[in-house]
Amino acid sequence: MRGMSVNASVRWCSEASVRAQEGSRVDVHAILPFLAQDIFDSMTQSAKSPAVVFRLRFWILAAIFVLAFTAPWDRWLPLEMDRNGFTWLLLSTWIARNGWLSFTTATVAVLVFGIVCALIGALVRTWGSAYLGSSTVHSGSMHGDTVVAAGPFRYVRNPLYLGTWFHTAALALLMPPSGAVLAMVLVVALQLFLIGTEERFLEAKLGAPYAEYRARVPRLLPALHPKVASSGIAPAWRSGFLGEIYFWGVVVSFLTVGWRYNASLITQGVLISLGVWLVVRGLMPRRA
Repeated sequence: MRGMSVNASVRWCSEASVRAQEGSRVDVHAILPFLAQDIFDSMTQSAKSPAVVFRLRFWILAAIFVLAFTAPWDRWLPLEMDRNGFTWLLLSTWIARNGWLSFTTATVAVLVFGIVCALIGALVRTWGSAYLGSSTVHSGSMHGDTVVAAGPFRYVRNPLYLGTWFHTAALALLMPPSGAVLAMVLVVALQLFLIGTEERFLEAKLGAPYAEYRARVPRLLPALHPKVASSGIAPAWRSGFLGEIYFWGVVVSFLTVGWRYNASLITQGVLISLGVWLVVRGLMPRRA
């Protein structure tokens, strides 16, 4: 990514902090793109090759989520959008103020949106993992044994990244608004970087078969009908589900404690789900 350097971003933030102390309004829309760019640059700048970023992708994603949930900039740079707390509350209030729904109905509607996004994310990722193989999905190296033209890969080339995007949209409701915007920007940037890395690897490894597959199947926007014939790969549903158990835990968290309208409780469920996933991953076979 190109543009403003880290030092330039720090200078901008310092000036914004001074304006805030003087009582001037801070333009959050101006600072977020700079923060997003500089944070992502700092995470990838030390990588000697795209393969390193791929190997560290889960840690990078975790760092993005931690940063977005904690929103440390709010301690020294007051942002007007974060005054209402969670994005869930901000969206509900915005909908009610525009007269589209009552506040209570809007709160429920946003919760349902979160549940749907979390469910779609879990379903799509499990579907893709069952066909690609959980050990391959969570491997630290890229693999290209054959073109996987089965299950969701007949409709879209990157169902796992698509599922992660829906999952991030659900988690964004539990974050401070500025953190939610930052998470969506950085996750998309990371995914596009990884997709480009994988496509170059697969094209070099598989050649014409992958080039033909790539030309026929959409990258991220799923087709309504299969674009290629099935390659006949049988799904491994058990390992696919276990490998994505964290995402299902998030769905359960939204469904069970979401109706208490407490974003902090759902976040606790997210952390428990992450812990369960780490234990399960430690027991599952791994691929180098």
